[in-house]
Amino acid sequence: MTRALFIIDVQNDFTEGGALGVEGGAAVAAGVAELLGQHRGRYELVVASRDWHSGENDNGGHFAVDTEPDFVDTWPPHCVEGTAGAEYHPALDLAHVDVHIRKGQGVPAYSIFEGTDDAGASMHDVLASHGITDVDVVGLATDHCVRASVLDALEHGQHVRVFTDLVAGVAAESSAAALAELGHAGAVITESRASEGDGA
Repeated sequence: MTRALFIIDVQNDFTEGGALGVEGGAAVAAGVAELLGQHRGRYELVVASRDWHSGENDNGGHFAVDTEPDFVDTWPPHCVEGTAGAEYHPALDLAHVDVHIRKGQGVPAYSIFEGTDDAGASMHDVLASHGITDVDVVGLATDHCVRASVLDALEHGQHVRVFTDLVAGVAAESSAAALAELGHAGAVITESRASEGDGA
C-alpha cells in the first residue's frame, strides 16, 4: 500500500474573510498542518491543489461578470492568479508538500484531476509515477472541490478516505449530502484520528 494525501484548495479566498470563505476553513488549515507535523511519514506523497484562475477573463463562464452568481456553476471572482486570495492559507506548512497542482486556469475546474503540476503533468500521471494506491483527502470545500476530487480519485481506481474533521463546506446540508454520496461511491468516510494505526 502506497498512500498519498490530497490537500484540496486550502486557500485564503476559501477561508474566513476570503471571497468565498467557508466557516471552519482556517481550522481545516491548522488541522492539516497538525496532521502533517505528526504523521508525515505515513504518506509517500503529499499533493496540494489550488484554484488558479485568470484575472483577464471569466474563466469559461466560471466567474459571474454581468449577472449575479448562482453559486452552482457561476461564482464571484476568486483565487485569481498572483493575488493574495489565491495563496495557500498561512497556517498550512508547505514544507511537507511534494507536489503543487494548479487548476482552473481559464476554465471551470473543481477536481484536483483537472489540474497539472509545475511541470505540466496530470494528477493521474503523478500518482502512477509514485505507485500510489490509496489516497486520503482533506480540504475545501466539502460540497464542491473535495467532492469532485474524491469522485475522480475513485474513478481512477484509488482507495479513498475522506477525513471529516479536516474538511469544511459551503453549507451543512449540501456537505452532508456530498459525504453521503462519496460514501455510497466507495470512499471511506472517517476522521483523521481513526487512521492513527497507519504507521508514522
